[in-house]
Amino acid sequence: MEETGMNYLWSARKRNALGLPWTFTKYAFTEDRLFVTTGLLKTVEDEVRLYRILDISLSRTLLQKIFGMGTIAISSADKTMGNFNLVNVKNPVQVKEQLSKLIEENRDKKRVTNREYMHDDLEDDDEQ
Repeated sequence: MEETGMNYLWSARKRNALGLPWTFTKYAFTEDRLFVTTGLLKTVEDEVRLYRILDISLSRTLLQKIFGMGTIAISSADKTMGNFNLVNVKNPVQVKEQLSKLIEENRDKKRVTNREYMHDDLEDDDEQ
């Protein structure tokens, strides 16, 4: 992450299979945004506002457990980011919990609610 004067609450590099930070993907979040920066020669920085995140989950393979890593899957309402993963994150349980807490705080602050619509796919909408 470039020095922009932002107060990052957490930042880390994506790690390889052995837990070493030898990749060109960086993750960070502030109080209201999550950033994913990729690339070496050409750098792309994507961001999503935390209140736009709909769901967050954690998965860990055996190798990730051995090296203290995990993958945090994020589903968002953001058009450019959509669904994405924070892959091979160190201390994933703590990061997920901190991020989840910030998401809820931002949703409360912005008064955003998530409405889930249930639909029975077996019903035929054409019948009346």
